[in-house]
Amino acid sequence: MAGVASGHLRLIVFGMATLKHPDTIPSQLQGPGHYEHQYLDLMRRIWETGSERQDRTGVGTRSIFGAQLRFDLADGAMPLLTTKRVYWKTATREMLWFLTGDTNIRPLVLQGVKIWNEWPHAAYVKATGEEITLDDFIARIAEDEAFAKRWGDLGPVYGKQWVDWPTYRYRPDGLYEKGEGVNQVAQVVESLTHNPGSRRHIIEGWNVAQLDQMALPPCHKTYQFHVAMNSQGPDQLNCLLYQRSCDVALGLPFNLWSAALLTRMMAQQTGYDPGELVWMGGDTHLYLNHADLIDEQLTRQPQGSPTLEIVRKPETIFDYQIEDFRVDDYAPLPPIKAPVAV
Repeated sequence: MAGVASGHLRLIVFGMATLKHPDTIPSQLQGPGHYEHQYLDLMRRIWETGSERQDRTGVGTRSIFGAQLRFDLADGAMPLLTTKRVYWKTATREMLWFLTGDTNIRPLVLQGVKIWNEWPHAAYVKATGEEITLDDFIARIAEDEAFAKRWGDLGPVYGKQWVDWPTYRYRPDGLYEKGEGVNQVAQVVESLTHNPGSRRHIIEGWNVAQLDQMALPPCHKTYQFHVAMNSQGPDQLNCLLYQRSCDVALGLPFNLWSAALLTRMMAQQTGYDPGELVWMGGDTHLYLNHADLIDEQLTRQPQGSPTLEIVRKPETIFDYQIEDFRVDDYAPLPPIKAPVAV
């Protein structure tokens, strides 16, 4: 294990050799370094040593199994990549949408968030045979509420499971009826507040009974929270995110921000200082058609230490608005575009 302290974020790398080729920026695992190097190390490791596999999308990947990244969230620090622009407001709007329990893309579309557009479009084309462009389909979602209600729903994905996990009650006649949904997020806020030593502070998205109804089964599936008791200062809230499947080039930058954001919101609501975000990946991969993105990003040098300020504490974790979040000292290198594998 090697550890590096620099600026706001602490870099901890477990069992990961730094892989180099002449055009990439080497990581500094001894002495001063930047928290983002561990992400670049992971990208380099997968691209140079990962096993090449065929996958659901038909695009093909290079993949490793079992990866870990760790980020210190103290003093407003966030794992926001600087070697390319990450649209943190887009990721934040998605997180706020998850917390509403909504599963229709229309609220996102009306905010200009495009993360989920490809899945309902593909489903519509497959079901109807209509050769409609993605842009035209999304325009119809925005303009026609009835059309959006029928074709814009993703099924019981993330937010539905987080705040309204379905339950069923046994009836005297031997049948079952639908019961009251479980709000896992509210339960975790409650347990963190009143039973911090519990090992059951978990938000789970993997509902086996409903996977076949989802446009995409949850990738960032399990969040576990942990309160680190500190006799010398404020207690700290840590979060571990287990992600069963991870698109490192396009998805992981958003996933890291969103998990850190959720941890910060949880910490504010429960009165703890932000601690550490631990990210763990199962099938951790790069798509073969992302070669240009990878080659470019691995030549870039991380820079700066962006911070997040939550400017207001709303009454509950479900009441945050996009205006409640401000990022300072973020001057990333330009974005790098790459296709999404659906």
